[in-house]
Amino acid sequence: MKLLFKKYPTGAKFVVAIIFFIAALFVSTLINKGFIKQCIPYGAPLLLVLATWVLYKIEGKSLKEIGLNFNIKNIGFLFLGILIGILVFLGAKYLRGLYVGEVFEVSTSINFEVILFAFYFILPQVATEELLFRGYLFKKTIEVSNVVVTNIIFSILFMLIHVVDQDVLQNKGMIVMLVITIPVGHLLFATALLRSKSMFFPIGLHLGNNWATRHLISNTNSSKSILFIPDIITFETWTPFIITLALFNGIYVFLILVIWKWDKILKHLKILIYKKKASLFKN
Repeated sequence: MKLLFKKYPTGAKFVVAIIFFIAALFVSTLINKGFIKQCIPYGAPLLLVLATWVLYKIEGKSLKEIGLNFNIKNIGFLFLGILIGILVFLGAKYLRGLYVGEVFEVSTSINFEVILFAFYFILPQVATEELLFRGYLFKKTIEVSNVVVTNIIFSILFMLIHVVDQDVLQNKGMIVMLVITIPVGHLLFATALLRSKSMFFPIGLHLGNNWATRHLISNTNSSKSILFIPDIITFETWTPFIITLALFNGIYVFLILVIWKWDKILKHLKILIYKKKASLFKN
């Protein structure tokens, strides 16, 4: 075994990481029951963080490698991600509404306690997915290949865990939607990680987006959602469905480009602000 580890050190790291993560998920299923499941459902992400810490510790590194250390900057990225995740979903739904003729209405009865507590219960799910698909294994795959290959691999894996579901596989429309939407989501979260160098940013984006899909805009007049769409448009042909998907995901692709180029965008903004101030002083 030691000879194999010496001969194939990179492969050994992947094998050990996969074993650690499977063990973490298995143990979390054992403890995530009863009171803990209802009130403190954080077993899986905490165990995955521990496994990630051990893996980096073996290499003489720390959780700073994926920006999982607590500091003001990283916590700021978490809240920024939540805000952007909510707003981009709202923008995508609004653009869909403009195309198909759907309108938003305020729910007649809003349970703000349930809506706000939802952040607490959605967080462990999205944190688990981020640690698995944009964490240690993601960064190690980039090291042995490149960003493009790594994103292709992990976007497919991320898509499969959403598509390989009995209910989904019985619905062609749902399959098409997830096959397109989930890889775009992965690319958004991966880009956020790589540009910010903080796992907190993609976790925030993922959390804000998932919260918004359940509690910002729903299809029914429910107390668990702030807004709802009274008349949902259903598609009888593929063409408007595909166009709607393209418009919806186009908003997310635009955000990906903004995040990827945000250093250049900020640089240009600073130049414009400087020129504006200079012109004001001249006048």
